[in-house]
Amino acid sequence: MKKIIAANWKMNPLSLTEAKRNFEIIKKEAKNYKKVETVICAPFVFLSALRPDNFIKTGAQDCFLGEKGPFTGEVSPGQLKALGVEYVILGHSERRKYLGESIELVNQKIIAALGSGLRVIFCVGSQTKKPNKEIEYQLKRGLKNIKEADFLKLTLVYEPVWAISTSKNKEIATPKEALQGGFYMRKALSRIFNEKISLSARIIYGGSVDSKNIEGFLKGGKMTGGLVGAASLDPYEFIRIIKSAA
Repeated sequence: MKKIIAANWKMNPLSLTEAKRNFEIIKKEAKNYKKVETVICAPFVFLSALRPDNFIKTGAQDCFLGEKGPFTGEVSPGQLKALGVEYVILGHSERRKYLGESIELVNQKIIAALGSGLRVIFCVGSQTKKPNKEIEYQLKRGLKNIKEADFLKLTLVYEPVWAISTSKNKEIATPKEALQGGFYMRKALSRIFNEKISLSARIIYGGSVDSKNIEGFLKGGKMTGGLVGAASLDPYEFIRIIKSAA
């Protein structure tokens, strides 16, 4: 299974000039690491100006659950697809915490995004170090009515909320903790769906990823990639992460 390294720029940078500059720096190097799928999830306002190719893809950080209509401020999956966007992050813990998104709403968004042909990066958060029933709850509710064929378009993120760079009293997770999180997710998938889905699911790690720890999460943590937050804002650091993954 091909590794994926996805950048979540969040609400950064401030200018289009900087966004294009950083994207082009990464794009120039990404072609040297064909074993890694590189994705830049940028703010909506920059996506139309970024030019993906065979070696670097673009993604959004959210989308709406409908295609069109009187929904002020929202962006539909179809609009993203029309811009050449291939991926969308859904269910990130920051949207749940600050914007009150329920797992039921996330599920509706996942169904809409998949229906429009987008590939979904679905974040599954753990509030505690020991993976527990909240992960199974999120998977069961978040993937409700998702067909088995759609799993080819899904990337699942193990997101230990306590390890995210913006979290208070943040701690860096260990590869063993990532391994435990991924294992629990696969066990939950086998109960919710079946063993085939459990074994074939692409699960990546998201929680203060950088060039120093990515190798541990991939090897010791048995992850298939990473969702990179703060470290992705430095294009040269992000390239080092891609290189380590390759």
